[in-house]
Amino acid sequence: MSEPISFFSGFQVNDLVFLGEAAGRTLLISAVSITIGTIFGIFFGWSLQASKWLAQTTIGTILDIFRSVPLIIQLILFYNFFPIIGWNTGPFAAGAVVLSIYTAALVANVVRGGIEAVGIPMRRAARSLGMSYWQDLRYVVWPIGLRAVFPSWVGVALSVIKDSALVSVLGYMELLRASQILITRTQEPFIILACAGAFYFALSYPLSKYSQKLEESWTS
Repeated sequence: MSEPISFFSGFQVNDLVFLGEAAGRTLLISAVSITIGTIFGIFFGWSLQASKWLAQTTIGTILDIFRSVPLIIQLILFYNFFPIIGWNTGPFAAGAVVLSIYTAALVANVVRGGIEAVGIPMRRAARSLGMSYWQDLRYVVWPIGLRAVFPSWVGVALSVIKDSALVSVLGYMELLRASQILITRTQEPFIILACAGAFYFALSYPLSKYSQKLEESWTS
């Protein structure tokens, strides 16, 4: 009599490699989204502060929508909307676009807060010394505002790394989706999720630690 066929297998070393590769893809889409989102967020934040009424009624309204609507809904809507406008894109591109816009919406408020953290008297003093508007931004507002908002930006970056797990709904093989596949095959959710959590920690902890040392160097 033949032995029964088992469709499940235990957790193996190759599965850990599979999770590591998925963690690399998580890092890739997070890095792309954080970089692009931060660049646009700086511009949007400056716009919100420089032209309050006009920017608030246009850019501010759009950014509020992206901050308010759950990220998973944005991902599904945009992923299905892109083919309608003739842009046949894959899960990575769609996820990176949505995450970048989402990051920009969060960073914009952070940047605006940093600019407004610099007192009006200090900015007037800079202008009275003959500085132009852009010199005032570069030599006064940026150095002081950066120290004020840097912890908040780090919080946004760490949040985006974790939120990148939602791109799994589009079929992108990142860490969470890889974990789900392995759980289905091995039926060992505790081990798989523990490994996935360790990878997320390995991605986030260096950024948190480096930012902490950077802040300490600014105050020393």
